[in-house]
Amino acid sequence: MTDSEALYLDAAATEPVSRDVIDAMTPFMTDAYANPASVHQPGRTAARALDAARASFAADLGAKPDDVIFTSGGTESDNLAVKGIAMARMRQLGLGNVGVDDFGDAPGATQTDFRRPRIIISSIEHPAVSGSADWLARWFGFDVVRIPVDGEAHIDLDALDRALDGEAGERTTLVAMMLANNEVGSVEPVERIVSIAHAHHVPVHVDAVQAAGFIPIRMRDWDVDSLAVSGHKFGAPKGLGALLVRGRTPIEPIISGGGQERGLRSGTQNVAGAVALAIALRRSNTRMAAHYRELVASRDMLIDAVRRVVPRAELTGDPERRLPGHVSFVFPGVTGEALLVDLDARGIACSSGSACAIGRHEIPPTLLAMGIEPQIAKSALRMTFREPLTRVDIERISLAIEESYTALTKR
Repeated sequence: MTDSEALYLDAAATEPVSRDVIDAMTPFMTDAYANPASVHQPGRTAARALDAARASFAADLGAKPDDVIFTSGGTESDNLAVKGIAMARMRQLGLGNVGVDDFGDAPGATQTDFRRPRIIISSIEHPAVSGSADWLARWFGFDVVRIPVDGEAHIDLDALDRALDGEAGERTTLVAMMLANNEVGSVEPVERIVSIAHAHHVPVHVDAVQAAGFIPIRMRDWDVDSLAVSGHKFGAPKGLGALLVRGRTPIEPIISGGGQERGLRSGTQNVAGAVALAIALRRSNTRMAAHYRELVASRDMLIDAVRRVVPRAELTGDPERRLPGHVSFVFPGVTGEALLVDLDARGIACSSGSACAIGRHEIPPTLLAMGIEPQIAKSALRMTFREPLTRVDIERISLAIEESYTALTKR
């Protein structure tokens, strides 16, 4: 890479689609284009490709093929899981507006009974999860319980356990937590979260959008009930994703139609998209396995370099239990927006936090939940990458940050 080329440090927002992914999906848009539900030979060819993609995709996430529901991306997957599981569990537990017509088998149900359903999320969830929880509150009277995090964005497990205790826990339909934070890169202790929730007989949905392709995911080994991923985070085209949901997990569809994808996501399946997801995830996992140590090493070198050139800069998130290609700082004395613009002019493309907030210049909500003062949180900068950085790259990035920060603090 030459000095005149831009350095792309926004992999957490989206990844390019590789030529081998494009080549793999192209035949299913040109030659083998038939509807996989059709019974003729071309339809069966498409169905076999869909089945093969589903099996490969499941294997790379530690799941089984029947767990995989193909969707349009992480947002739809989170919506289907949070709303679908919560509503199914609300009915199963006899919660909400309980009437004998609906819940004749619910113990003690009468026409006037009302037991408020609950959903538990963390205070740092993506809007796809937190917005879905708020929708349940608005339309179905759910109590939304937000579990706090510590200064490194890790969920308070004791608070989660307390929130699930007693009668309130019996009304809890779902625990929804992210695997890795998009703003600061901290990786959550999913197995412990699942253990706590399952001890109270509550299912767990995991938002793994930021983690898939970055760190190993073992859905079944972790005993997770559902898990959401988004293809454009690991090199598939935008508009593709999946929800993995165990057959044991009660869930209602939120899209009605022809009953495809186990009846949970009706609509003619995108065979080319499914193939792209499988190829991209396999490619990303292979790259991760080959370069994980180098990626961590270059991440830590970049952290040290930024601290050296801007001593006031403060690393956000866990310094060790974080995504391997994720570096995030706050820079007191400047705004993240100004820093982004200046760095972009110097050929460094990065972000201030969640890609969903870009253009609105919002304070990263995770930083506020971590207890960082709003004025400091406004100075957030996030640099994310999938390939290990070279020493030349790190020197170029740190020099650009030093020059930008110095220029901005003199204004």
